[in-house]
Amino acid sequence: MKKITIAIDGFSSTGKSTVAKQLAKKLAYVYVDSGAMYRAVTLYAMKQNFISNDYFDVENLILTLDTIKISFIYNAKLGFAEVYLNDVNVEHEIRTLQVSQLVSKVAEISEVRKKLVEQQQQMGLNKGVVMDGRDIGTVVFPNAELKLFMNASAEKRAQRRYDELTERGDIVTFEEILKNVKYRDHIDSTREDSPLIKAEDAVEFDNSNLTLEEQFEQIYKIVETKLK
Repeated sequence: MKKITIAIDGFSSTGKSTVAKQLAKKLAYVYVDSGAMYRAVTLYAMKQNFISNDYFDVENLILTLDTIKISFIYNAKLGFAEVYLNDVNVEHEIRTLQVSQLVSKVAEISEVRKKLVEQQQQMGLNKGVVMDGRDIGTVVFPNAELKLFMNASAEKRAQRRYDELTERGDIVTFEEILKNVKYRDHIDSTREDSPLIKAEDAVEFDNSNLTLEEQFEQIYKIVETKLK
């Protein structure tokens, strides 16, 4: 069976990573969470004291980009690849609300995007890859055989994120999460470099009222048509 490239874009907390992992497992494809790469750079900037809620030393972040090594290492017990920053597992650290509050600012920086896009394109050279993010179908893989654009209401997305964080023990409020979701939507959609937009040939998929099983079933049918 031929291999294709599947690009999944969309707003935060629309389940892009979930369906991308499911598709990669079903098809035996490589899965790349591009958003996790931006989160890793954000975590690096936080640890270097380059960024906080009211301060961002963009110049020093850019100067040290070459010292950042991001990799994905498969965890057989979990069934997916975890993110490593300079050979340290940061899968849990990059998912915190603090990182979520700052990642859109880091993702706005053209030099950061250039560095990560180059890495992402290298990962997809041989096809057989599922990648999710904000500009995968428009910038990273504009010639992808299948492009999906995921969407859902801000309230639904905030509830999913709230459930995810509280389930693992983070202390957050729904209002905080909803505010962050709307803020990230605005930043991602209005930034000058590679704003979040739906590619002209992307299939838009609203999962506000779908279960994970229903979502995967419907999306896999779309994938099957592309594989024939």
